[in-house]
Amino acid sequence: MSETPLLTEISDGVAVLTLNRPAALNALNAALRRSLIAALQDCDTREDVRAVVLTGTGRAFCAGLDVRELASSASDVSANVGDTDIGGVLAGLGVPVIAAINGLAVTGGFEIALACDMVVAAETAWFRDSHAEIGLLPGWGLSQRLPRIIGPGRAKEISLTARKVPAAEAAALGFVNRVVADAELVPAARATAQAIAQWDRSHIRRIKALYDTGYAMPFGSALDHEARTAGAANAHVTLASPAPAGRH
Repeated sequence: MSETPLLTEISDGVAVLTLNRPAALNALNAALRRSLIAALQDCDTREDVRAVVLTGTGRAFCAGLDVRELASSASDVSANVGDTDIGGVLAGLGVPVIAAINGLAVTGGFEIALACDMVVAAETAWFRDSHAEIGLLPGWGLSQRLPRIIGPGRAKEISLTARKVPAAEAAALGFVNRVVADAELVPAARATAQAIAQWDRSHIRRIKALYDTGYAMPFGSALDHEARTAGAANAHVTLASPAPAGRH
């Protein structure tokens, strides 16, 4: 019986996508890459999905590209993965995605985590960038996202040494939002997703887009962009009553 590489569960406005190749540490073979991209794009268009949780089965979140599959191919790495840029797909989504890191997140798995909007990690989870070891360059955004979060010196040290970064350190550095007990991982990520899903779907997407677009700009340009965008949007909003004291 062939495995189902990706499991999907949708309820209460939240989609939980689970990478499901535990024997291969959820390595991204072609079938899983395409299934994940299709599922993410489907979630982005569904009215009943307002937030997504992405996690893995077994002791890994994701071990990166399936090296065994690539080694058996007659084509080079770029030719194999060029049409499945998961980092780019994640960056282009309107729906917020929360990575729930249940175990190791290595190389491509690390890149996927960084491309998500938020990261919740189990206590035993860890991250590693092994591009230096395997002779590849990151192509899903790691070399640009990681230094913007933790600074270039720290990012280079992680990539050039290829050392493990435990979940607690990742949280201290700032690329993990919080660390929870292993058994609480998916419930905690789902609770965050449901806290997002309670709000208007279109408005959540507008707020996310405002963050994402501005983050890619110089600070001054981003402030101007926010002012223009908010001015245009808020001109169509009339509050029926004043906000409670202490809120605005």
